Amino acid sequence: MHLLEVGPYRLLLDCGLHRGPREEARLRNRHFPFDPASIDAVVLSHAHIDHCGNLPNLVRQGFTGPIYCTPATQDLIAIMLADSARIQEDDAQVASLAGARRPGDRRPLYNRQDAFTAIEQCMTVQYDVAYTINDAVQLRFIDAGHLLGSAITSLTLQHAGREYRVTFTGDLGRRGLSYLPPPSNVPAGDLIICESTYGGKPHDTIEGMAAKMADVVRRTAARGGKVLIPAFSLGRTQIVVHYLRRWMAEGVLPRLPLYVDSPLAAEIDLVCDDYADYLAPDAEEIEVEYLLSADEAWYRSTQPDPCVIVASGGMCEGGRIIQHLKQHVDDPRSSLVLVSYQAPGSLGGQLLEPKPNVRFHGRTWNKWIEVVEVNGFSGHADQADFAALLAPALGATKHVRLVHGEPSQSEALTAALLAQGFPDVRAPEREEVLALG
Repeated sequence: MHLLEVGPYRLLLDCGLHRGPREEARLRNRHFPFDPASIDAVVLSHAHIDHCGNLPNLVRQGFTGPIYCTPATQDLIAIMLADSARIQEDDAQVASLAGARRPGDRRPLYNRQDAFTAIEQCMTVQYDVAYTINDAVQLRFIDAGHLLGSAITSLTLQHAGREYRVTFTGDLGRRGLSYLPPPSNVPAGDLIICESTYGGKPHDTIEGMAAKMADVVRRTAARGGKVLIPAFSLGRTQIVVHYLRRWMAEGVLPRLPLYVDSPLAAEIDLVCDDYADYLAPDAEEIEVEYLLSADEAWYRSTQPDPCVIVASGGMCEGGRIIQHLKQHVDDPRSSLVLVSYQAPGSLGGQLLEPKPNVRFHGRTWNKWIEVVEVNGFSGHADQADFAALLAPALGATKHVRLVHGEPSQSEALTAALLAQGFPDVRAPEREEVLALG
């Protein structure tokens, strides 16, 4: 979330939901460092919850202006914000029943009506169209290649007789993933606000990913086990399923039954169908069955034959993957394939540790399942991608501020961009102010 002020006009770039320790997250999400009613408009880069998830709370607290986004982003946040609101309401009800000590703990951050109101305030702008917001601000969205509908935001600002350019990458996609269009080059600007999630790391190649996945799937099938793949419902699930179908069709993987256990991903798949022209075609001969109910998921998970189950919960902290882990974490025939970043301390991070057991859901389990990491499915740029995508902006850019990354990744990307020739690159402090005029 970044606040841009052009004279009296106040524009918010993204409005994400902070994740972290419960009390810290509750306070940071509930209290904005500005009056929400003072914001004139929001520009939304894409539909992941860490970028859009606090919009209904912004609306709840008085924001009434437009939310500019691409058409696909509007359709996706209609699903994502409704689901987030349901979670907020459920969590508040649990807190109330548990007798939280402070009344504030029992209030939902927002409800489904707030989410619906936020969607009504959306105004869609197509890619590569110069859209004039007012006399001081012109907006252009460019395909970021990170997610269906994701956009790099290029702003042209007029103030005190001068013109300024500000570029916000949102989340920048990686090159070489054929499922999405390649990310666009990042436009130069007086300021570039750039993500840095994988600023110091390389991704595996598609060929390397296929080889790793083939090894684990063939081993697991030979043992008669299940292949469990936890994945976030928006973005990662669609990419993983696309490549599983492609590799099965090409004979790289054995043709096993393929299930997706995520009602949210099933809804998202319908939106993807509406924007099929933006996505690579799937291998239609490989069928996918979406498991909508817990009973369906339990039945498929407990059948004796090998299969592949992609389930919600990318870090295994929640979602449908938990029930499958309960069935198979102590089954040496089965495998857990981790395709997302696993935060330290998360259940996924614990499962990666070389320990004989793991604790979740109130008990200790034998960890006999095979655990494998397959990197490269990420929709984020790696260091080589950043170098290539930012290179055209070299020489015409004054400041680069790196956000959305762990300190080690931001520091590595800072060093790489300074070596590339960018004059001023660093990660900002929280609520730091940069004056361009």
